[in-house]
Amino acid sequence: MVAKLTKGFWPKVARIILRNRILILLAVVGFTVFLAMQWKNMQFSNTEANILPDDHPASIQYNAFTKIFGEEGNAIVLAIRDSALFTPKNFNRWNTLSKQLDAFPEVDYVISLENLKELIKDNDTQTFSMEPLISAPPKTKSEIDSLTNHLFTELPFYDNLVYNPKSRTIQTVIYLDKDIMNTAVRNEFILNDLAELVEDFEQETNMDVRISGMPYIRTWNTKSIVDEIGLFIVGALLVTSIIFFFFFRSFRATFISMCVVIIGVMWAFGILGLLQYEITILTALIPPLIIVIGIPNCIFLINKYQQEVKKHGNQALSLQRVISKIGNATLMTNITTASGFATFIILDSDLLKEFGIVASINIIGIFILSLLIIPIIYSFMPLPKTKHLKHLNKKWMDIFVNWMENMVRNHRIGVYITTVAVLVLSIIGIYQMRITGSRIEDLPKKSHFYKDIQFFEAEFDGIMPMEIVVDTKRKNGVVKPATLKRMDRLGAVIDEIPELSRPISIVDLVKYSKQAFYNGIPKYYQLPTSQENTFIMNAVQKSSTDGTNLLQSFVDSTGQTARLTTYMRDVKIDRMEEIEKDLQEAITKQFPSERYDVFMTGKALLFLKGTKYLVKNLLLSLALAIGLISLFMAYLFRSYKMVIISLVPNLLPLVITAGVMGYLGVPIKPSTILVFSIAFGISVDDTIHFLAKYRQELTAHRWHIKKSVYAALRETGVSMFYTSIVLFFGFSVFIISSFGGTKALGGLVSATLLFAMLSNLILLPSLLLSLERSIANKQVLKKPQIDILPKDEDNPKDK
Repeated sequence: MVAKLTKGFWPKVARIILRNRILILLAVVGFTVFLAMQWKNMQFSNTEANILPDDHPASIQYNAFTKIFGEEGNAIVLAIRDSALFTPKNFNRWNTLSKQLDAFPEVDYVISLENLKELIKDNDTQTFSMEPLISAPPKTKSEIDSLTNHLFTELPFYDNLVYNPKSRTIQTVIYLDKDIMNTAVRNEFILNDLAELVEDFEQETNMDVRISGMPYIRTWNTKSIVDEIGLFIVGALLVTSIIFFFFFRSFRATFISMCVVIIGVMWAFGILGLLQYEITILTALIPPLIIVIGIPNCIFLINKYQQEVKKHGNQALSLQRVISKIGNATLMTNITTASGFATFIILDSDLLKEFGIVASINIIGIFILSLLIIPIIYSFMPLPKTKHLKHLNKKWMDIFVNWMENMVRNHRIGVYITTVAVLVLSIIGIYQMRITGSRIEDLPKKSHFYKDIQFFEAEFDGIMPMEIVVDTKRKNGVVKPATLKRMDRLGAVIDEIPELSRPISIVDLVKYSKQAFYNGIPKYYQLPTSQENTFIMNAVQKSSTDGTNLLQSFVDSTGQTARLTTYMRDVKIDRMEEIEKDLQEAITKQFPSERYDVFMTGKALLFLKGTKYLVKNLLLSLALAIGLISLFMAYLFRSYKMVIISLVPNLLPLVITAGVMGYLGVPIKPSTILVFSIAFGISVDDTIHFLAKYRQELTAHRWHIKKSVYAALRETGVSMFYTSIVLFFGFSVFIISSFGGTKALGGLVSATLLFAMLSNLILLPSLLLSLERSIANKQVLKKPQIDILPKDEDNPKDK
């Protein structure tokens, strides 16, 4: 029944399209204008990708931390490692730069040499006061040497915060207003105001300023994404148009196809604006993806039109048959491709969910555009000339098709031996794969901000914050000597881990207070004894500077909860897990659970949890994609055996790619696990085309299996080759990206689709021939639910 409805549906669609050409073109133009008006709603992401769901334990703990202490990733750091800094002119110019930055409304406060305070005991009031380290700009080199010597040797509180005594690197820390952290104001300040001030400083002093910090990295990361969108679109258009023209040798066909995909790109941006989704590193890939995926639609439709013209020369009949015969098959293949992307919608990650929604909508959109625009435009044009049809009889394509047929006809055993050997090698490679990666691994390696990250890792042991929150379960429990000692011992464990920086907490402030109590003598930078503790802690609690309590940055307002902050270098996930395990053991040992609630959080830890969560869910997405497409194939062919046969040549390329990743040391991470769902959804299109034609040929050849397989191979081989080559080079465009993840995505998808083409053109027909008795009979290959390829009216065998 469904097949009958489908059979009558597409001729009716063809009549509607060709009889309402002007109206449809006006509707396409109108809808395109409407979507173009939505571009104003597009905005680039200023927030960090939300990978973990809100109800995940790690998210709950991080939100609990920020509720008490606020956003912890709001610091931008500037540093100089240059002996020329320690001259009066340059030294004072560096301090002037800090003052200039502190004057901006976007800046909350700045910690620098210019405003550095020294803790001094006030004997009269029995409190501590904060006195400026620099009371007046130094005028001589000896003054600067004396000042820096005092800082490096007598103020250990600022070690790793403002200076590195070994390399004499000086650092300025800029804390941005937390209200602008996830807004465009942050980007404007960093890209314009900060950049201009630093550039002026570098020109005046001839010194190199290093800049980093999570807000800075996120801003430049966003800018890199923006810069690459145009590059990808131009690259995809250029590559696909050149390949398309090489195949068809027709400027007319190439121009029409480019018009279709350009309108598709306009729709993609419009839908992003309409849904008010931010442009992220993933959604930025959608416009070039639409070009790459849209061109195969154009190839199938234009190729069919030219074949029909060559047969009978009747333009109206040719256009009608293009829609009625290719329309259904193209719809089915686009649905399977969209299904591969749509599986991301079920994930809790907003980043992937939005990518899946926009990509799947636009894939169906580019199908509709292709089906409407190509026949209508051709209806206004004269018939293709003979030279435009020569590509249908290319000798080199005959050689390729003959080679495929020869492999399938005479070398099936060799095909199977090769397949099994490759499969075994791939499985060995899979066992060498690891789930790893790092937070900055995919960032552009040649960018200035990536090099600066490496500088700060070497000088200050990292920039990614990790927090340990200690809840003492009682008011003022933090300042108890027992708690301070436990935190100090935990800090010693952190200090021994080479990938972590020296931790900063209330412990450091208390130690600094004892040092001040003993008139600044460095050897007293230690926790007070029981006798000293009462006086020192009372003095600390009474002390303030500019109305701000000294404890505010380290302890909550009740004195119940404290934070211990450290910074992590860029490490792989497996090492990060080891660090987390070591710290958790130290926490369990130092803080009994009946007396303390202690947990780890921070951006570094969220990345670890988020990556593992995402990989797990993407594997689920891949399984769902395979399941959905299997059900779809079962619905089309009504045979579980055909489903199994169709899955083999599409799963094998995924296994091969996974094996290659293992041998090349490419880790499993979010950017590479995406490859499998995308590639599977696209590669199965060729299988649908081939099996649909095969089933049609079986009926035409009265169930003669071999003739049907060879006929299907010759009929679909050329189009499958064309589309696979376009997809291969189209996805290869992403290799030019400066982002490691995008580059890996492009290269791996291209390789997988190439493997899939060979698998569908050689392994699939070989399996059909070898298993002909069990799968190719009227009982197993029942009448399908949908006639993907209607019978050819010009083929007498079909009548």
